[in-house]
Amino acid sequence: MTKAVASTRFKALPPPTRRGLTREESADYLSISPNTFDRLVADGLMPKPAQVYGRKVWDVRRIDSSFDALQGLPSSSQAAQWE
Repeated sequence: MTKAVASTRFKALPPPTRRGLTREESADYLSISPNTFDRLVADGLMPKPAQVYGRKVWDVRRIDSSFDALQGLPSSSQAAQWE
């Protein structure tokens, strides 16, 4: 495999352009399987979805804050208070 191919293959995904994500998009955003995402939600480590009519939607900002907490980092909103 050439160096150019290797760097392209493992390139990070761009951040989502929408605030609300489906279950599958939320899992993909965190680079985990949908089943693992479901377990994190059930364990309270990821946020529960908002119900928009009959559709479940996860707020990407809440996902970010929950992911920060998993790593022991202050949430994005807490970090902004110190700046």
